[in-house]
Amino acid sequence: LRAELRLSFTLTPPNTDSGAGGPASNNNNSSSAADGGSGVKKKKRLSQSEEDVIRLIGQHLNDLGLNQTVDLLMQESGCRLEHPSATKFRNHVIEGEWDKAESDLNELKALMHSPSAIVRMKFLLLQQKYLEYLEDGKVLEALQVLRAELTPLKYNTERIHILSGYLMCSHAEDLRAKAEWEGKGTASRTKLLDKLQSECSDSHGHMSVCTLADKQRIDISIYFLTSYYSKQFPCYTQQILTEHCNEVWFCKFSNDGTKLATGSKDTTVIVWQVDMDIQQLKLMKTLEGHAYGVSYLAWSPDDAYLIACGPDDCSELWLWNVQTGELRTKMSQSHEDSLTSVAWNPDGKRFVTGGQRGQFYQCDLDGNLLDSWEGVRVQCLWCLSDGRTVLASDTHQRIRGYNFEDLTDRNMYVIRVTEVLISHYYFNSKCICSVFLETSLQLF
Repeated sequence: LRAELRLSFTLTPPNTDSGAGGPASNNNNSSSAADGGSGVKKKKRLSQSEEDVIRLIGQHLNDLGLNQTVDLLMQESGCRLEHPSATKFRNHVIEGEWDKAESDLNELKALMHSPSAIVRMKFLLLQQKYLEYLEDGKVLEALQVLRAELTPLKYNTERIHILSGYLMCSHAEDLRAKAEWEGKGTASRTKLLDKLQSECSDSHGHMSVCTLADKQRIDISIYFLTSYYSKQFPCYTQQILTEHCNEVWFCKFSNDGTKLATGSKDTTVIVWQVDMDIQQLKLMKTLEGHAYGVSYLAWSPDDAYLIACGPDDCSELWLWNVQTGELRTKMSQSHEDSLTSVAWNPDGKRFVTGGQRGQFYQCDLDGNLLDSWEGVRVQCLWCLSDGRTVLASDTHQRIRGYNFEDLTDRNMYVIRVTEVLISHYYFNSKCICSVFLETSLQLF
């Protein structure tokens, strides 16, 4: 949704052939034809909401590579695909004209809700400027940026200390390696634009620019997107499953999409076979004995195993062989534990599990403890493809990365929301979905 809601502050490359910036000359021809009484209706003046929808369509067409269609749409409607200040800002960043880009930020300040976003964006700009000076061997100029421009911002002091350490780099290759930076040029500046783009979003995932500041217009945009993609959403009931005899707390399809597992308060897990020909589910196996009920399920990467977890007061975890229906492992490290979440390592031989009582563990298929991490109140877990890093969302509204090999951890993301409680997160390889208690969900 964020990718589509870029209406008037997109940082993607513009179309330079014709009139994404406004009406073209053929508008004058059609206008004169209308004045001459040829029967052509005079062009209707569009409302702000209608212009927003047209920009939304233009963004989608642009993403599809239909540039000529975008040009025609912008010419005929008289709309701009992006705000002119954003265009100027983007061009100055790509060209490395940092003073001009910083001046552009002052123009953009009026278009954004959060003053702190401008400070963060300015910090990112000056950081790039500082690194480029260092790479070019302009140490005095870099030092001036650090002392007179970055430090007075009084933002991210820890990062400034790290940046100051780069002054000791003996050559450009050493700088790029230590800073994990691509070096001066289009690649690093394009990545900078991506970071700047993310800073233009408010805490609700909407663009903080003037044309989306009005909630009514946001609602119109969301309505348009939902209408446009409605054929891709399930809109009617295909089948009602009644085999559980109590509340169903969790359900999850297998990775290959051929099976569905459902967990219930009735202490059972039911595995269903998906019949793709008739688009119906058939009961395959019932896995019993989960004394606390089943509130979370996780398929192994090859779908051979299924792990079931219980609610907050459950200290046990069940690992089932899906094909045979046999219980391979029933694990419990301590009766004081809360094992409410689990995630498989990509190798399919290990998994991590934990809960909100301050710990999570890495185990093998037999439930043997390989590693543990204490003091983490886990809400949800996910193993990255590198096989080493585990993402864990916690009760402090953070997502942190934990490396079991070198025993390091760091903040990956902090949800900037204080007025509501986050009740759960869901991860996959590309997205994070956070569920806010009784209010909404957000996709990052």
